[in-house]
Amino acid sequence: MRVVVAGYGVQGEKRKRIAGKDCVATVDPVRDDVDFTAIEKVPLDAYDAVLACVPDQAKPNLLSYLLSNRKHVLVEKPLINVGDGDLDRIKRLAVDNRVVCYTAYNHRFEPHFVRMHDLIRSGELGRIYSIRMFYGNGTARLVRDSDWRDEGPGVIPDLGSHLLDTLLFWFGEEILATPFEVTSASRFENRSFDHVTATSRGDITVQLEMTLLMWRNHFTCDVLAENGSAHIESLCKWGPTTFTHRTRVLPSGRPPEDGVTLVQGDPTWQLEYDDFVSRCENGSGTNIETDKLIERHLRVFGDQAMELAP
Repeated sequence: MRVVVAGYGVQGEKRKRIAGKDCVATVDPVRDDVDFTAIEKVPLDAYDAVLACVPDQAKPNLLSYLLSNRKHVLVEKPLINVGDGDLDRIKRLAVDNRVVCYTAYNHRFEPHFVRMHDLIRSGELGRIYSIRMFYGNGTARLVRDSDWRDEGPGVIPDLGSHLLDTLLFWFGEEILATPFEVTSASRFENRSFDHVTATSRGDITVQLEMTLLMWRNHFTCDVLAENGSAHIESLCKWGPTTFTHRTRVLPSGRPPEDGVTLVQGDPTWQLEYDDFVSRCENGSGTNIETDKLIERHLRVFGDQAMELAP
């Protein structure tokens, strides 16, 4: 498959490396080491798909152009500030033109995320009581120095979108049926929010914490359930990363546990690209409905954060 990388920043460079010989051109309006300054300048017969790594505000027009011209698209998350009407229009364009429009959430390919998915779906944990996730990196200064990233909700769409998508991956849409309440929202270093917490108190209590102020990048997850618990510590790219499953002892006692620790490079980008290529070959459509759910919750997160810290 012949692909074009549109938007040649940090993500674009990474996407180009993964695409390898499939990449036939790069596009960026401001860099001088690319092949074209606009996607419209790339001959339509020169490529089959685009890896879209552009700022959020540029995504709707870019997607409309590409899908109308029957090009597959893998677009960087999140697909936000678009609204259900625009998302429905983008979905119709993809369906009508029989092309794939897929929003990238590479953490779905993280090995321990797949293990957690399989354990939850197996029912072995019994009734699940709560899930707590923390996702932090140390990009506050990079965000502050960006012309377009340090505005509005900040960390909410950046890391919050991953957390919401992970919930959908593990539990399905029902996990987002209960509204979240933003319990803290701070701008410690940036104009935009750089530390936010949110809680949902449905059948499963969900606690999310996201920050740009964790100087050593880190992810943790704790799932507490009737028959035991499951835990993730770190991601492959920040390894070592550990998955632990503990089986409850009644009436009490130290539980036996099974653990898997991985020390390896980040496999998710290649796995996600391979999945995208497979979807294009099979014509497996879009994940726009997931985008709509995530967009609605991120919008509420942003509104509530503004109420807490106007």
